[in-house]
Order: sequence, then C-alpha cells, then structure tokens
Amino acid sequence: MKFSKAFRQALNMVLHSRLRSWLTILGIVIGVAAVIAIVSMSQELERDVTGQFDSLGADLLTLTAGSSRAAGFSPGRPGGFPGGATSSEEDIVLGASDVQVLKGIPDIITINTQISGSADLYYVAERGSVRITGVDEDTWSRVANIDLANGRTLGPADTNVIVIGGRIADGFFDKRLGINQAVTIEGRLFRIVGIIDDQSTSVYMPLDAAYGVLEDKEKGVYDTIILRVKDEDRIDEIINEVEKRLRLSRHVTEKEMDFTISSNQEAQKQRSEMMGSMTTFLTAIAAVALLVGAVGVMNSMFTSVLEKTKEIGIMKAIGARNGDILKIFLMNAALIGLIGGILGIILGILLSGFLPYLMGETAGMMRMFGSGGTTSAKVILLGIGMSVVLGVLSGLVPAWKASRLKPVDALRYE
Repeated sequence: MKFSKAFRQALNMVLHSRLRSWLTILGIVIGVAAVIAIVSMSQELERDVTGQFDSLGADLLTLTAGSSRAAGFSPGRPGGFPGGATSSEEDIVLGASDVQVLKGIPDIITINTQISGSADLYYVAERGSVRITGVDEDTWSRVANIDLANGRTLGPADTNVIVIGGRIADGFFDKRLGINQAVTIEGRLFRIVGIIDDQSTSVYMPLDAAYGVLEDKEKGVYDTIILRVKDEDRIDEIINEVEKRLRLSRHVTEKEMDFTISSNQEAQKQRSEMMGSMTTFLTAIAAVALLVGAVGVMNSMFTSVLEKTKEIGIMKAIGARNGDILKIFLMNAALIGLIGGILGIILGILLSGFLPYLMGETAGMMRMFGSGGTTSAKVILLGIGMSVVLGVLSGLVPAWKASRLKPVDALRYE
C-alpha cells in the first residue's frame, strides 16, 4: 500500500471519529502546552539572569550582611545601626565603617554601595511596579557594565534623575518613554537621563534619592556593596583578605561571620543550578499530563481497532498485508499526536507570555528581568517531535493487534 493511500485512510479515521479524536487530542494539547510553557519561561529567565551576571563582570565581588550559612545571599536587615560590628543577630547590617575598611585594601579599586526595593512608577495616569536600585552615582558607572540604548549613566552631580530598563521605556506603558521625560515614583518627580539596552523593568537612581523613595530603608545602611578588584585572577586571595579585615572590624571569628562575600561567577553557578533543578521538577510534573495524554491515545486506538474490525477484515480479504494495516493505524496515532502537538505549542506559547502576569507576586522577579515567554525554535521542534513520538508509541500495541487480526475472524466480528 502506498504511503499516500495509507495517509488518507488514517486521516479519514480521525475525521470520522471527531468527538473521540478531539478528546484524545485534548490530552496531548494540555501536556505539550504545560511542558512548552515551563521550558520557555525557564530558558528566558535563565538567559536574563545570566545576562545580568555577565554584565557585572568577573572582577566584581558582592558583599551582603548576614551569614551565608543562615541567609544565603539575602541582604541584612535594614533596621540596625550602620557599619558597626555587632553581636546582636537583629542588627546585622552593612554601613559606613565597613566601607572605610574596604577602602584600605589596595586590591580593591572601586566600591559601590547599593540599596534596593520595589516601588510604583507613574506616567500619564498609568502605574506599574518596578525594581528600584539606589547606587552611589560617583562609582556606579565603573561597576555596572551596562549598554545604553539612549542617554547617559548617572553622574556625580545628579539628584532627581534615573536610568531605566529598556522594557519600561518601550512596552511597559501605552506611551513610550524617552530621554528627559518625567515620571513620578512614590510621589517624587524624576527625569530620565538614560535607557538601558535590555528588557528589564529596573530603575537606577542616586543613593540619597532612593532613601527617600524606599521608606523601609535607613540612611547609611546598605543592602549590598559591590567591589571591583584589580586582578580577577587573584579573586580568591582578595576574598580572603576582605574576610580577614571585616572579621577584625566587626569583631567576629571565622565561625561567627555575619557577612557574606561572593564572586559573580560563584553566584551565577548557584543560580543556574537552582533554576535547573526547579525546571526539571516542574517539567516532570508537566510530563504527567503528557503521560495521561498517551494513555488517552492508547485507549482511543484500542476503541478504533474494535470499531474497524470488520473493515480490517475486508481490507485483508482484498489483499492488504499486515504491514499495511499496521501502517494505517500508526499514521492515525501519529496524526493525533501531531495535531495535539501543534495546538499544544500554540497554547504553550500563549501561556508562557501570559502566565507571569497571572502568578501575582511570584512573577515579580520574572517581570523584573523582562521575561516575556520567548519560545525558541528548538523548544517548538521538541514539542512537535515529542507529541508525534508519544502518539506513535501509544498506538503501537493497538496497531500491532489490528495487523494480526485474521481476515475470517475480522469478517465474522459483530
């Protein structure tokens, strides 16, 4: 039997069992859509996070308050006293005295103090939540290796000015934002002087202005201190020197360290491992839906074999071989998988675009990095291939059973 004739027979089986076929296809659609949405969002988030770390450079160190054993990379509590060595767990902060200690280390060439938080940005009666980062405007341009699409970075004389992420400028509001336009953040007016060439919703402003916008931050207390070193090849030695001096300044031992210092390379590796584990876990959950879809295909194929038993007998009586029957039913299963895969990819792309906005606060980080659910061609091909293979494998046993029917038994079947 020619391929074209077998294909027409398989397509006819799908078209003439519409309700059962579409219910079977629906199971494939849900499974493929879930996998596509999860993989697409995970890849986009990983690219954005990797881009953020790459833009910082390999010669940068990040200093935060709190022990890595207890708090990982989270910043210290902002309600304590600035800069001091302290034995109270409630007062673990970074402050001015820590900066003075760091200035005494010859291998450190630039120090930038930062605070961060979320705030509402208003423009022409529209509101959006953005990530605010207050930076030392004197040194920020030397530690933030950003590419500007337009304008300039922050300078020493700047006060109420900001540099915004590319997504805020284009697509965040109905009207596009540009250089020298004014926006309101928490009741204060700011002028845009720079637009970053990225897809983030980040806003950078001078440190003093950020203290006024972020009400939960105490002046003189920092969330993060970024250090640029002279020689990135000696970064482990410099980390040891920084730890030694800060332990002396803060009066803590190595076991009692109340601060964390890490390189961007180390942080990126840990983030990648964490996101990889999360993606694997979520994809495994989504694969359960695909497994249910596969069971549906197998059930539908067994039912189809029962319905077509007499037709199989007629085809065999007029010369159809076992391989021809097998080919028809396998093509039927493959068509179900193909249609389900295509529809699942379309639904998955839509979900990957809209899901971050339906997840509430959980999606805040994704919106901050500008994840819009970009689905790569590789993921699309994977989805189609996976659905077709799954359909064929699910239909293999029923198709084999149909091909082994004896013509006499099939013709007598009622």
